[in-house]
Amino acid sequence: MRVSVSWLREYVDLPADLPAGDLEQALVGLGIEVESVVDLRETVTGALVVGEVREIEELTGFKKPIRFCRVDVGDANGTGEPQEIVCGARNFAPGDRVVVILPGGVLPGGFAIGARKTYGRNSHGMICSARELGLGDDHDGIVVLPADTPAKPGDDARPVVGLDDVVVDLEITPDRGYAMSVRGLARELSHALGVPFRDPGLAPAPGGTAEPAYPVEVRDTVGCDRFAARLVRGVDPTAQSPDWMQRRLTVAGIRSISLPVDITNYVMLELGQPMHAFDADRIAGPLVVRRAEAGEKLTTLDGVTRALAPEDMVICDETGPISLAAVMGGETSEVVAGTTNVLFEAAHWDPVMVGRTARRHKLFSEAAKRWERGVDPALPLVAIARAVRLLTEHAGGAAGDEILDIDHVRPPTPVVLPADLPSQRIGVSYPPARVAALLEQVGCTVARGADRLAEDPGEVGVAAGTGGALSVTPPTWRPDLTDPADLVEEVVRLDGYDRVPSVLPTAPPGRGLTWQQRRRRAVARSLAERGYVEVLAHPFVAPGLADQLGLPADDPRRSAVRLANPLSEEEPLLRTTLLGPLLGIAKRNLGRGQRDLALYEIGAVFHPRPDAGRPPAMGVDRRPTDEEFAAADAVVPDQPRHVAVVLTGDVEPAGWWGAGRPAGWADAVEAGRDVLAAADVPVDRIEVRAAEYAPWHPGRCAELLVDGTVVGHAGELHPAVVAALELPRRTSAMELDLDALPAAPVASGPVVSGFPPALIDVALVVDASVPAAQVQQALVEGAGGLLEQVRLFDVYASEQLGEGRRSLAYKLTFRAPDRTLTVEEAVAARDAAVARAAERFGATLRGA
Repeated sequence: MRVSVSWLREYVDLPADLPAGDLEQALVGLGIEVESVVDLRETVTGALVVGEVREIEELTGFKKPIRFCRVDVGDANGTGEPQEIVCGARNFAPGDRVVVILPGGVLPGGFAIGARKTYGRNSHGMICSARELGLGDDHDGIVVLPADTPAKPGDDARPVVGLDDVVVDLEITPDRGYAMSVRGLARELSHALGVPFRDPGLAPAPGGTAEPAYPVEVRDTVGCDRFAARLVRGVDPTAQSPDWMQRRLTVAGIRSISLPVDITNYVMLELGQPMHAFDADRIAGPLVVRRAEAGEKLTTLDGVTRALAPEDMVICDETGPISLAAVMGGETSEVVAGTTNVLFEAAHWDPVMVGRTARRHKLFSEAAKRWERGVDPALPLVAIARAVRLLTEHAGGAAGDEILDIDHVRPPTPVVLPADLPSQRIGVSYPPARVAALLEQVGCTVARGADRLAEDPGEVGVAAGTGGALSVTPPTWRPDLTDPADLVEEVVRLDGYDRVPSVLPTAPPGRGLTWQQRRRRAVARSLAERGYVEVLAHPFVAPGLADQLGLPADDPRRSAVRLANPLSEEEPLLRTTLLGPLLGIAKRNLGRGQRDLALYEIGAVFHPRPDAGRPPAMGVDRRPTDEEFAAADAVVPDQPRHVAVVLTGDVEPAGWWGAGRPAGWADAVEAGRDVLAAADVPVDRIEVRAAEYAPWHPGRCAELLVDGTVVGHAGELHPAVVAALELPRRTSAMELDLDALPAAPVASGPVVSGFPPALIDVALVVDASVPAAQVQQALVEGAGGLLEQVRLFDVYASEQLGEGRRSLAYKLTFRAPDRTLTVEEAVAARDAAVARAAERFGATLRGA
């Protein structure tokens, strides 16, 4: 939020000589982040003066109209003679007073001004527009000062146009919505600097009348617990917003639109109460405040037609919705150039509803930002009175005597605060009298009870456990104060964070990484070393992802956890598989020209626990018990860690050495093997076999098993999935459950034999449906202890082998630890291995 110090001074008595650094420190000390403090006087250097136009000569023969002006700048140019300036603007005439920067001056952005010859004339300086001065976006014409401006030619123009001010740019945290207003910031500065504060929210305002200003029905008092309105008739539609109002809106980053709309924005910035101005003549019939109905649409002020959700609150007339409540108005009822009757509306809306509506429609308006952070429900009538007074003062018209005020606001709930709780939590002595005084300074009402608080601030006062509890009722503008911990935070904040000693706790002795952490790091390092690039995807997915992945109707991965408050209504679910977001990242990279991709991610997936119920309510006043932790943990979704990879394009690039090799299903399977190897799973406990599992191609999918339990799948994606996600053909992927892997066994040192090996190759002909891994396992079992290594190095099929048959060639390595093997021993071991494969799968030696 950007606000000028001069505006703050209207409500808080800041010292006249307050340095910018002290102002910043005061705000930071209150927990408000300061982005910048800008002295506008320093944004324009050099002579910026008021000038009076004496003569204008129209220059012809150029592509655009050019004027040669003689401007009286008093003695600012050192001669007293009129300054000759070439200008292209057309919105001024002789006798007008303008803003002139003389040669040697520098405008915002480092634009230096000098004397030069242009369009055949000498120009000494520039007549400035609002945008050139950094005061707004208007660049169509120069700044023409009002006729009653007291400044004379040659006077400093900075005070005249508002460049003598200081602008503070603040980042307001979500829990301090009250600080998104001049009212809230002025109150905070009064706390920090100990100076008087005048609350504009307490200005007198007429109450509601029996006769409403306009017929309104509120059907949902939860979504809207207060609705106020007042009508102003006969306003001048040509009236312009005063310069001071436009300047303050511009500083805040809000564009000036029209006087009624500018007033609603101005009151929002001043009081923190968002408002809306309707053209009363464009409303058909009574207004109804309700939830939207299925199928309803509304064209908002930004020209976008939006499909409304049942949770949205809308304001309707006889034609249907005319405003998306608390977020943005509609086109059909907006104030237009000819509006003469204005209906001001100020209401109080449910923050949760507003936040969800803004995210659903991607409409983060200034009003919505304030509503979702909390707005004072006591402000509507004060805000309407302020808006009506500004409108009638600058545009005439007559304010109606009728005032609508539908009020269903519940009073704030008192919070019981043990008097010594701030001292216990912070470690600083806060006597009860000091605690009560600080909370009253915030605006709270503190009921002191039967116990007397210490009159002396240094006295310890009432002790906890002896009836020393304070009943604290928060003010209406502080909806964030709901628990004793919130009140403790206010006490330490106002008393000063600098009084809290910095005492670091003793660090516990380190225990190192757990074996699960070491495993995840080893897996990540292994994949990265093999050329995979790690990505981090958002765990949020759209409801239609399961259909895109082709998951069967009974697939448990279709059951997903829905977020209560998602970042985007388009992706409200938590992922049950890593593949959806990972394939989305692959698609995004392909769209940006990356053709060869090898990506991986290690992250959690979320599986809901059916019939888990609701978690127990746990406060912040104490540590939850073990039973409460267990009950809450029973509701939390199961979150196993998975690892997934996706490959597309060439896994080995082409070059002068030859053609590249495209990635395929075998690479995805090999990635699974690499993960299991990095996780220290012994090879003899791993099995790879054919499977059918979405979203993989049924003929090119393998399942990975450890000790007979399926832990993952790998292979080529189904063509329908590839088409649905707009990925290249033959895209392959692997996903594996890391948490399903057993702990690595204790590794024993390998026995290294110094005797030579015996190398024997065997080619076995088996049925094409027999997995190569199972044949390899049979060879291992049959060969016995002399077999050191077995590796598949060739797969071959031909008509000579027969239909449905294939040849699997393995390289067998035999070695004895204590002697050199004889030929007979090696051949006997080979024959035993072949015999076991023949017995189990009907394998025959090729060529036998």
